[in-house]
Amino acid sequence: MSLREDSASRASLNLVQARLLQLAAQGLLQPLRRRPRRDDVVAAIERMRMLQIDTIHVVARSPYLVLHSRLGDYPMAWLDEALEQGRLAECWAHEACFVTATDIGWHRRARDQRMHHWAHRHAARMHREHRADMDALLAGIGASGPVRAADFARQPAGAAAGKPGWWEWKPEKRWLEAWFALGELMVARREHFQRVYDLAGNVLARLDPPFDPQVSAVSPPLMRQRFIADSVRALGVTPAGWIADYHRLRPAVTDRELAPLLASGDLLAVSVQGWKTPGYVHRDHADALDRALRGRLRATHTALLSPFDPLVWDRVRLLAMFGFEYTLECYTPSARRRHGYFVLPILHRGRLVGRLDAKAHRSEAVFEIKSAFLESGVEPGPALVHALATVIARFARWHGTPEIRIGRTRPAALAAALRAAWRGMV
Repeated sequence: MSLREDSASRASLNLVQARLLQLAAQGLLQPLRRRPRRDDVVAAIERMRMLQIDTIHVVARSPYLVLHSRLGDYPMAWLDEALEQGRLAECWAHEACFVTATDIGWHRRARDQRMHHWAHRHAARMHREHRADMDALLAGIGASGPVRAADFARQPAGAAAGKPGWWEWKPEKRWLEAWFALGELMVARREHFQRVYDLAGNVLARLDPPFDPQVSAVSPPLMRQRFIADSVRALGVTPAGWIADYHRLRPAVTDRELAPLLASGDLLAVSVQGWKTPGYVHRDHADALDRALRGRLRATHTALLSPFDPLVWDRVRLLAMFGFEYTLECYTPSARRRHGYFVLPILHRGRLVGRLDAKAHRSEAVFEIKSAFLESGVEPGPALVHALATVIARFARWHGTPEIRIGRTRPAALAAALRAAWRGMV
């Protein structure tokens, strides 16, 4: 009897097998075995269901990093091109994200069910408080065409001192972002990573594949079911309790709610060692699940991960799956940081083995490793050192900063081992 025919047979995974299944679903199990192609950018986002956006760029900005961990050395311009060509779109999902043209209709339809999200709450309040100005801005874009926030004069210095987030922006930037969250504006393209806003209708008209207006008629229950299934597919294997966070669903997803998806065969139920509740696998991963159970999934990939990688962004899930405790410390006062400002988890052959704090000094062509720490019990053996040295060297070259400088490491001997490996690559 196959897994598809009887999920009630409850296949049993150990935690290592569950990790491998999640990595396979995320495209992080094995490296790409050919040169990346433009289509791989869209395919990777389709696989993850979304690509979170963040603007911190001590190294490359997060969305480019997430793609690099899966595709290797690809031109960053490919992401921007896919957005301008209408193959991707931007919206609020987990947070601000790129999604595929196929999925944007679902996210726009879900806006009413995401009013609990902070971005939507801010936008609604902004419109209540600045309706006349926001309406005038929208009308101006309709008459004159796409705009950037940079097209408006800057707010006087100190006018929003001490007010974080949206509130530190000039009014027009806040209004543009509010209309974006409310769905009246979309991002037509980016220029030097700055959003260029246009009326939503104009952006939707350029989507490839074309926008499907019938999605707007989908009922909220069916829409929620779609996002639940997509989350399970992206996660590889997951208990009910981790599903809602992926697409910021409310209320939390329960085993009872998943019963119809089990009955239809869309989901398969599994047991995972150490989990007190069932695990769920999307039917699209039935073959990968079978390979995991037979010990046929092999992790061969080494990569540096963004703090906003889907594998990493749910810290509870990350700790449970990989035993990796992680905090993004860029918002923590420097004196209280344990590991660094923008720390990248190190993935090596199915495990998170350490973390690296780096900065790309582009004007000097220098890639600075401020610190690198291996996890407790992880030894810097030859295989790990070679793999890590290789991925760092490639990562640095991709940034246009081929000269590598390394600071403190734990264990201390790791720095010397990496330097020796880099000398051998010359």
